[in-house]
Amino acid sequence: MVPDAPLDRFRTDLDALIAPGEPLGIAVSGGPDSLALLLLAAVARPGEIEAATVDHGLRPGSRAEAEQVGDICVRLGVPHTILGIEWDVPPSSAIQEQAREVRYDTLDEWMQARSLASVATAHHLDDQAETMVMRLKRGSGVRGLSGMRPLASVPGHPDLNLLRPLLGWRRSELEEICAAAGIDPISDPSNADEKYERVRIRRAVEEADWLDPKALARSAANLADADDAVEWAAALEWTRYTRFNEGEITYRPSRAPVEILRRLVARAVKELGTEGVPEDLRGRELDRLIADLQAGRTTTLRGVRCQGGRDWRFTPAPARR
Repeated sequence: MVPDAPLDRFRTDLDALIAPGEPLGIAVSGGPDSLALLLLAAVARPGEIEAATVDHGLRPGSRAEAEQVGDICVRLGVPHTILGIEWDVPPSSAIQEQAREVRYDTLDEWMQARSLASVATAHHLDDQAETMVMRLKRGSGVRGLSGMRPLASVPGHPDLNLLRPLLGWRRSELEEICAAAGIDPISDPSNADEKYERVRIRRAVEEADWLDPKALARSAANLADADDAVEWAAALEWTRYTRFNEGEITYRPSRAPVEILRRLVARAVKELGTEGVPEDLRGRELDRLIADLQAGRTTTLRGVRCQGGRDWRFTPAPARR
């Protein structure tokens, strides 16, 4: 069903992320990418995987498509669960962003119920290239441009592992795996709808013959290494110059570059934050906060009182009335 060469390649990629014998969840939408992941994993790790399909319920036929994935899983001998989402009010804007957030929350519940610590998704090299172009368009820094990592945490759920074993694979290669297995992937009309930014970026990358997705992915990997180096330096700065005492974090600014300062103040807010999503600070928010601290001003962000001066002090802000 799966040729030996791609199967051996996949085993190598997957073994680098999770040891054989460890139970693994597979997120399968029914498109060619996730079906190829399912096919490869079913042969590479027989008896060690379970699959789940999230039915967002946002378009007609989504339940039937999820059931088609279930039929394929029966043929492969892979346990499969359909995770239906019931919206109080279906999203009318930022649909893909809201669906993504709910999808990961739903997968988290499934993983915990099935005692799975890791889930694999089918993000691939072309996805990585598109992500980098999208973030370039937004003016992202090193962390944003480093793209998706092969091993990360499930968004919003730091105790669960998110594996991306296909980041080195092209979309066309995954389509060939489905074709060789005689499986017709499900076609999601949203993947051709140019009202979504990713679809517009995808077509732009495909039409730009001077732009090499492989080179973009290599750049993302190089920037990921650079991001790790900056993170290492920020951790060193934190150890040397911060103090944590009775709920207060104090930092005495050195001559650290601004990117190090961004990560330090972001960590302080994450440690003490009580409002919103403290770990999800935007670059502009951090830059404004640093400017206030350097000017000796006091400001509140995510429930944290941030006071500038010779020492920068971070304390929980008084509860709002």
